[in-house]
Amino acid sequence: MSRWDGIDEFVAVAEAGGFARAAERLHVSSSHVSRQVARLEDRLQTRLFYRTTRSVTLTEAGRLLLERCRRLIEERDDALTSAAETEGEPKGLLRLTCSVAYGEQFVVPLVNDFLEHHPRLRVDMVLTNSTLDLVAEGMDLAVRLGRLSDSSLVASRIAPRVMHLCAAPAYLERHGAPESVDAIARHACLVGTSDLWPFADGAGGERMVRPQGRWRCNSGTAVLDAALRGFGLCQLPDYYVMPHLQDGSLVSLLPDRRPAHTAVWAVYPQRRHLAAKVRLLVAHLKQGLAARPEYAASSPLTPGCAPGPSG
Repeated sequence: MSRWDGIDEFVAVAEAGGFARAAERLHVSSSHVSRQVARLEDRLQTRLFYRTTRSVTLTEAGRLLLERCRRLIEERDDALTSAAETEGEPKGLLRLTCSVAYGEQFVVPLVNDFLEHHPRLRVDMVLTNSTLDLVAEGMDLAVRLGRLSDSSLVASRIAPRVMHLCAAPAYLERHGAPESVDAIARHACLVGTSDLWPFADGAGGERMVRPQGRWRCNSGTAVLDAALRGFGLCQLPDYYVMPHLQDGSLVSLLPDRRPAHTAVWAVYPQRRHLAAKVRLLVAHLKQGLAARPEYAASSPLTPGCAPGPSG
């Protein structure tokens, strides 16, 4: 019996919050996970989990052991990865996640291109608009948009992300353009996934506006379609609206009140040594996104055709 037996299973159960999810993460059976954890508890002569029919929680001994085991696993995996990648060729499985629309349009084609050049690599991509726990889900990498809140993760900026308040010329002809952030309250707004729209306050800070309107959908593509039809104002990232701002089918409004540029981030769990497969993919994503026309300029389009002054 190896002294490593049960450690991977123990950490997986603790991070995933249950034996079934840990088994899925490790690609083994639940009975295998349960058996390995039980044997580890027998060797240590202590209980690591409180088990009920509904939950699995760490005991005090389990909490103390968890962080040490995490460090052991990271050191082991880093050592094995470094040895396996001495030739600089990414190999093995790389798991990543991204939001659905951005992933389909930008990330997946770049990952596919990366995979073509590295035939020893396998990828597992999860496109979801939910924010996954990278450690619990066993993810190597996430591509996330906007502002980040989880300080326990390492983030690398791979592309800009500029938010535009905009509307179709037909809507502006009927209702005029908002002359200030406060005037947005008097307009029909097309509400997407966010209930709050950020704007610069003119003093280096930010203010949030709650848009009001009779139209709502949790799809940026659907919001864009409604805006092009002249239903109201929308606030969308540059990669949705840039072609339409360029051909005049949308007009960018209040350009001096755009929120400070948020970004597209490559995010990964805190590790002392980043695996070559992750490091090289992050570089590939950054290079590929920089080459796209949507990101050709960091401050695109200051409109001059909207009726009324901006403020």
